[in-house]
Amino acid sequence: MSLRTKKVKSVGRFGPRYGVSIRRRIREVEARQKAWHSCPACAAPRVKRTDTGVWECRKCGHKFAGGAYLPHTPAFNANERILRELSEGKVPTAPAEE
Repeated sequence: MSLRTKKVKSVGRFGPRYGVSIRRRIREVEARQKAWHSCPACAAPRVKRTDTGVWECRKCGHKFAGGAYLPHTPAFNANERILRELSEGKVPTAPAEE
C-alpha cells in the first residue's frame, strides 16, 4: 500500500472526499488541537485534550474545562485580559447611576 498522507497529513484518511478547502481547514484545526499547550497551574507545556472540552496537564495532573479544540477560547482570553486590566487599574469602572 502506498503512503497517502505525507502531504495531506491527518486528513489523508478522507481521501478525495469533501473537497480541498474543507480538508485544509480540518487539518489546521487538528494540528492546533493535538499540539502541546501550556498548563494554567504549573505553566509547563504538557496539556493535552482527554475528551471534548476536557484538558489535562501530563506533568501536574491539573484537569480543567476549556474549548472543544483549544484549551483557551477567544472568550476566555478576552475575560482574562479584562480581569488583568481591572486588577492593574487600567480600565475605568462604569460610572455609578444616580
